[in-house]
Amino acid sequence: MHGLLTSLSLLASAAVGALAADLKIDVTLPVECDRPTKANDKIYVHYRGTLQSNGQKFDASYDRGTPFSFVLGGGQVIKGWDQGLLDMCIGEKRTLTVPPEYGYGQRGIGPIPAGSTLVFETELIGIEGVPKPETIVTKAVESTASADAETETETKAEAEAEAETPNIAEKVASKVAEAADVVKTIVADTDDSQEHNEL
Repeated sequence: MHGLLTSLSLLASAAVGALAADLKIDVTLPVECDRPTKANDKIYVHYRGTLQSNGQKFDASYDRGTPFSFVLGGGQVIKGWDQGLLDMCIGEKRTLTVPPEYGYGQRGIGPIPAGSTLVFETELIGIEGVPKPETIVTKAVESTASADAETETETKAEAEAEAETPNIAEKVASKVAEAADVVKTIVADTDDSQEHNEL
């Protein structure tokens, strides 16, 4: 009987483990840098936290006007933050979807019901001891997150698209020429035995 209970307990643990959701990290503003966050960094983060179930906001540092600071990987925050904010550049934005296993589990905390999946919009404001860059370099183009940068991004994208157009046209023309040569060869091979009576 004891062996059966142990087996059932192991099966239950395996089932719970199989049902556990993973932490989801969506980089919404990718940024390039030489020094991303790493474990034991003291970092400064702005965030907005909502419940995935209904979109209700439960907390936001933006409302207080002061970023939240903590030591990354030091267990001072939920596991979803300790893992989800690693290798992040200053100015980068990420949305973390944190299942209960990486959040508060089955405990209710203030306005957060037990077993909640949490969604955090995060922005890395700074890393203690690491100078802030003069400009934020996104992976697409250089910008300072201003309206001018958005216009610059659109203009550069349009220019790149126009610059690629002749290359595409040249490639198409080259492929058409290759195909024409193949057709000529095939036609020449099949027409050898036929007499042409055209005008």
